[in-house]
Amino acid sequence: MQGKHPISKKTRTILFDHDGTLIDSEQAHFAIWQDLLASYGVTLTDDFYTQVMAGIPVAQNAVDAVKAFSMTVTPAVLAEQKHEKTRQYLYKQAFPLMPYALTMIKKTYDAGYQLAIVTAGSRLSVERTLSTYGVRHMFSTTVAVEDVANSKPAPDCYELAMARLNRTAEECVAVEDTEHGMRAALRAGIPAVVIPTAHSQAHDFSDATAQYNSLQHWWAKAF
Repeated sequence: MQGKHPISKKTRTILFDHDGTLIDSEQAHFAIWQDLLASYGVTLTDDFYTQVMAGIPVAQNAVDAVKAFSMTVTPAVLAEQKHEKTRQYLYKQAFPLMPYALTMIKKTYDAGYQLAIVTAGSRLSVERTLSTYGVRHMFSTTVAVEDVANSKPAPDCYELAMARLNRTAEECVAVEDTEHGMRAALRAGIPAVVIPTAHSQAHDFSDATAQYNSLQHWWAKAF
């Protein structure tokens, strides 16, 4: 499914998701969760991670893991342990970029679009991306999980981004890789482009404004 072209004459701003859209972080998050849960005697499979955890904020991941595996640790403690392991990873390196991500950022910026990052991930992760890949000046604002009370699929993060940028929903396009992210954008009234990853390809994207195989495919078809 490709859908209609979400970029219109009214489009001024492109709101990029981060994990799975600009950065190739899911395998790293999977490995971190595997290592953490193994310390509790739990074996995390790729199928469980893909079906239940991928693209979901850490706090909800922890709730789901504690319930599914009958763990005695509290979700709050488990979530903080995951955050700490992720921080340790990011102190050493940034997550790698998705294929064509850097080119897409530069192309859309050079084409005159205002850019922002709207993520359910951490601000530390976003900061590492911006500094490591030299693109900080290309983004007008960033919204991370710490900035809102309710993360995706709630629309709060997208509504905050629009408020900061003084943009209306029809002036924006969101780019997401998961159903939760797509729902957040659509609930804010923003057209949603979806580019699934291996971990999200089974998600229900039937309500997406448009769907593409990759960032490069989107650029070739929509701009």
